[in-house]
Amino acid sequence: MALTGIQIFKMLPKTNCGECGVPTCLAFAMNLAAGKAELDSCPYVSEEAKAQLAEASAPPIRPVKMGAGDGVVTAGGETVLFRHEKTFYNPTPLAALLADDDPGADDKLERWMSYRWERVGLILKPEMVAVKASGDDAGRFAAMVKRVVDNTDFVPILMSENKDVLAAGLEACGDRVPLLCGATEANLDELIELAKDKKAPLAIKAASVADLEPLTEKAAGAGLKDLVIDPGSRELKAAFEDSLAIRRAALMDLNRNLGYPTIAFPVEMTDDPDEETLAAAMLVAKYAGIVVMSDFKAESLFPLLLERLNIFTDPQRPMTVTQGVYEINNPGPDSPVCVTSNFSLTYFIVAGEIEASRVPTWLMIMDTEGLSVLTAWAAGKFAGDAVGIFVKKSGIADKVKHQAIVIPGYAAAISGDLEEELPGWNVQIGPREAAHLPKFLKEWAPDK
Repeated sequence: MALTGIQIFKMLPKTNCGECGVPTCLAFAMNLAAGKAELDSCPYVSEEAKAQLAEASAPPIRPVKMGAGDGVVTAGGETVLFRHEKTFYNPTPLAALLADDDPGADDKLERWMSYRWERVGLILKPEMVAVKASGDDAGRFAAMVKRVVDNTDFVPILMSENKDVLAAGLEACGDRVPLLCGATEANLDELIELAKDKKAPLAIKAASVADLEPLTEKAAGAGLKDLVIDPGSRELKAAFEDSLAIRRAALMDLNRNLGYPTIAFPVEMTDDPDEETLAAAMLVAKYAGIVVMSDFKAESLFPLLLERLNIFTDPQRPMTVTQGVYEINNPGPDSPVCVTSNFSLTYFIVAGEIEASRVPTWLMIMDTEGLSVLTAWAAGKFAGDAVGIFVKKSGIADKVKHQAIVIPGYAAAISGDLEEELPGWNVQIGPREAAHLPKFLKEWAPDK
């Protein structure tokens, strides 16, 4: 059971130094109990107290790491029910199912590895492959796991209820830590020992949320802390209800027996690919730790990755790019100069359209605290005087022969103030939509 704020306070140094970011140790203890602070923020807490406070400072949903090196995937670790309260931290890993006797495995793995998209400076891709044993042939299972490990960077999920089969798959993984998936009430004891021996996380399945609790309590009591839970829901409505119930129990009731990431199987909920994608989308949003699908196809995978990106972006900290002057298509002294906000989506869309136009262009990115052009203008952060000061300090005047600057069409209202701030400059109003930039730039002239 988690400790209360007063219990935590008794273990703190009581210096009231304020170095943790709050004025008193009591306030810090209350934040720690509520999951709003990290224990490492206190520089004076003793090692003995750290050990006792580990439970209180840990996220209510335990983070579980899988994989190795740069390919480590983390599920869980969440602290809030709604992302606007704080943020969600670990994006739901997406997995595709691969039977160990699938004759088309190599083609699937090659296709799945090709799914990589760049979006707002990030690489979007799936992370896991669930290798499912079609029988008790440990050699065949290990061979398929080895093909996954040798030919891809996916983190394996090993699916079998047979301890020997899982052990063979574990050996084939090398140093890439997989998720063992197949523990039930019947085989829990032997799989706990296997997971502990190999230091691998274990997924436990039960017939209901209530049936999960004694199983996870037993595993934790045996010293196995890295668990993933499966309430056995294989119908969409039940999966939704169970996912909500587990999340609420872990966060609101501080039920440690359910404080683990979940694994969900849209692959077993329907035979219709579109319905499976819809189920996966729902489970990414509410609140699956890992989602297993029957296949990865570009037309369904890409929307899921975009959904996940939006959900797991901190709503209180917009994604931004660094303020500055960006060179696109090798601009020179006669190239047009465009200015826009530093909201990352704005930058990458605008930069992409300019690059596609093949017109050498100077793109000036102004710090608007991550707001889009229209929002920044409405908030007074993309005003004429502010843009003018930015242009003067940027050094763009030394890079071009002309004195013409293109502002976004949505910010046309700032043109008068900008002309006053930049006497002698020709302030041109560009298109409202980035898609119209290529035509505009191809027809651009400094005195237009």
